Amino acid sequence: MDNLRIRGRLTGEIRIARRRRRGLSIVETALAIPIFLLLVFGIVDIGRVLFAHMTLQHAVREGGRFAVTGRSSPGTGGSHPRLDSIIQVVVDDSAPFRLTTSDVLISSVGGGSGSAGGPGDRVTIAVIYPVRLLTPLIGAFFRNGAFVVDVATTFRNEPFPGVGN
Repeated sequence: MDNLRIRGRLTGEIRIARRRRRGLSIVETALAIPIFLLLVFGIVDIGRVLFAHMTLQHAVREGGRFAVTGRSSPGTGGSHPRLDSIIQVVVDDSAPFRLTTSDVLISSVGGGSGSAGGPGDRVTIAVIYPVRLLTPLIGAFFRNGAFVVDVATTFRNEPFPGVGN
């Protein structure tokens, strides 16, 4: 009889211990999940910023390669068709990012800001683009919750066709 009481008491204590362990597991999980999610979304944010940097650097290089030729794209009228063509190449190659023409900065040594320069001149193309971060906790460390990607490249213009050095 005493044996049955002891077994019954032990069985009851085991049940209580199991419930406590289950409760502890829930608390541990509740503490671990936010840290895990912060880590995962932080890695996603880093990936997005690196993707933006690589894509925009590619777009700026393509714009520079186009700029050194001295050409302008068909259909670009206005007062600066060559400059507008270079900007359009950068904007087109920056997909999926929604660059505007005001995000692209072009300058040259001889012509200054807003000039693609002449033959043999050095032309610099730059893009400054804010990438909004997904993680609010990480975004709080950056102005307006965005990491600013700043890329630039400098090329030397070729001798343009029909133009001397």
